[in-house]
Amino acid sequence: MDVNSIFKNEPNPNIPTLAPGDTVKVSAKIVERGRERTQVFQGVVIKLRRGADGGNFTVRRVTRGVGVEHTFPFSSPLVEKVEVTRHGKVRRARLYYMRGLSSKASRTKEKREKE
Repeated sequence: MDVNSIFKNEPNPNIPTLAPGDTVKVSAKIVERGRERTQVFQGVVIKLRRGADGGNFTVRRVTRGVGVEHTFPFSSPLVEKVEVTRHGKVRRARLYYMRGLSSKASRTKEKREKE
């Protein structure tokens, strides 16, 4: 018996190919008191996880001096769209070291396009 045969996790077509260090804007549906609204969360992708359940990605931002991380599943229908604003140049797969940096020090260089 295969996990994929039990759960039909189809990837969300609104999520492009991501890489650690990318700055993204994630538009997610939020349900509060029976109402539904869209909330935008902008930050740096610090972790990608692939797996049999579809995987997820974690986005981090610093708001008023407090670090906030949010994890979004790749197969979630609540993620309306993901927009990559810039591609960061990093040399690691997991950017956990950014948790200890200030917001200015945690900025990544931009990846240059190959010409």
